[in-house]
Amino acid sequence: MTATPTTRHIDEAEKEVWSDDRGKISFRTVIGDGSTPTKDLCSGVARLEPGGWLGLHCHAAAEVYQVLTGRGVVILEGIEHAVRAGSGVYIPSNREHGIRNTGDVPLEFVYVYKTDSIDDVEYVWS
Repeated sequence: MTATPTTRHIDEAEKEVWSDDRGKISFRTVIGDGSTPTKDLCSGVARLEPGGWLGLHCHAAAEVYQVLTGRGVVILEGIEHAVRAGSGVYIPSNREHGIRNTGDVPLEFVYVYKTDSIDDVEYVWS
């Protein structure tokens, strides 16, 4: 696939919901879900309702979180870091991480992976 400049609205992306041992989270991959003519990066928006979480894991693709709303804790290599709307988080390749909502409103964040497609991200759960 040849990469081309692309725009897409979040409502056009399929909503995925996990409510199992991986976490309690919903997300939409807007760029790089296999339906966009893009490469090198993929991104989307995740939402953690109050009490929601994404379990500890790692993957080969480096990742960035940009917190849009709410408050929470990101765990990076066993160390907890408080985050809130406006916080950015860089996660190098193969580093254990997870996130949980510690507030009473939804925590939403943009995620960006350094990979062509979300399908290329192989999660290794802790």
